[in-house]
Amino acid sequence: MKKVSLRASFAIIMALLVIVGLVIYIFRFVKDGEKWALYFDESTSNCTYTLMDRDGTVLAKMGGGSRTYADDANIRAACYQLVGDFGGNIGTGALQSFSRQLSGYNIFTGIEEQDDIDLKLTVDADLNVKAYEALNGRSGAVLVANYKTGEILCMVSSPSIDPSKPPSKLPDGAYINRCISSSFTPGSIFKLITLTAAIENIDNLYQRTFTCNGSIDVKGVTVTCTGHHGNQTIEQALANSCNCVFGTLALEMGADTLGDYADMLGLTSRHKLDNITTAAGKYDRDKSGSASLAWSGIGQYNDLVCPYSMLRVVSAIANNGTLVEPSLLGVSETKSTLLKSSTASKISSMMNYNVTYKYGKSTFPGLNISGKTGTAEVGNGQASHGWFVGFLNDEEHPYAFVVLVEHGGSGLGSAGAVANTVLHAAVK
Repeated sequence: MKKVSLRASFAIIMALLVIVGLVIYIFRFVKDGEKWALYFDESTSNCTYTLMDRDGTVLAKMGGGSRTYADDANIRAACYQLVGDFGGNIGTGALQSFSRQLSGYNIFTGIEEQDDIDLKLTVDADLNVKAYEALNGRSGAVLVANYKTGEILCMVSSPSIDPSKPPSKLPDGAYINRCISSSFTPGSIFKLITLTAAIENIDNLYQRTFTCNGSIDVKGVTVTCTGHHGNQTIEQALANSCNCVFGTLALEMGADTLGDYADMLGLTSRHKLDNITTAAGKYDRDKSGSASLAWSGIGQYNDLVCPYSMLRVVSAIANNGTLVEPSLLGVSETKSTLLKSSTASKISSMMNYNVTYKYGKSTFPGLNISGKTGTAEVGNGQASHGWFVGFLNDEEHPYAFVVLVEHGGSGLGSAGAVANTVLHAAVK
């Protein structure tokens, strides 16, 4: 009797192990089947799979046992985080993320006998090279998208490497696409979120005169400004990037209102860029009414923003409040209302005033820009992050942009200069 019981127990255990193994296999098959099929097919088939930019420049090619990248070393480095590599070191790269589109894989039939497959991305490889060169070895991110169609024209993260000749020692963060997979202290670009909340929640905002004497006292703690701006309208306060005004507005509206707008505008959420998951930002709701709340409305305290999330915000502002969801695969069909049309129009006008009367038209010759800089303090004796975000008021070139230069110092001096170079190349 004991032998029968022992055999039955053994049989049950074996059956359970078979079931567990089958479940694991099915899970791996669903998750990785296309990679297995593509790996086998590209090694044994004469079919080639080619990843290209919008103009047909080859970014990567595989098939017949061969795997190659772009011929131009500059393109290989400038597009590295965008394309990824055949080793799968960058999980958000196109080779990984779009393998199904690239291979024509079907979960039931695998990869059927077919002609060569070409997959075009929306990016311009030459524009990526311009952006990468403009960053000039500094860590940072550059994004440019058509806010009418959602097409991403430029996506560059630095530092980078040449995947065909990887160095023995990688630069810090070379496998990270800073455009979509990291979040950073935003500094004054966050004032666009505070401004959005103020426009929709403070009735007399446009009738008020704000006074800046260089600092405000919040429960015994001093919140400093970058200057003594005197009496200002809200439009002038944005152009002056006045900490006193935006800190005051944050205190008036409260942490919940600001937090709700950071959530509503998508800064604290992960997003889907096609099927790529992006990094979430952060807004801590300091409800004490302390200096931390004031600093949070200025883009400091614990605020964090992913460059991609900021691209969505400025794209919606440029497009009368309607967000055409960005895409790397073509014209986007996904649209949503991110903010009211009337609010977007007011912010757009102020951002244009900001560039024209604060930065000066000569700073961006030939470009009609609405924008906002940010100089984000990061502490520990390190130089500030430099940001410049905005869009072109140009029917032929409806481009939104985000530029971040890590530890670049002045937003206008570092990120603004990069944006100027990239946008001039984009409109040409």
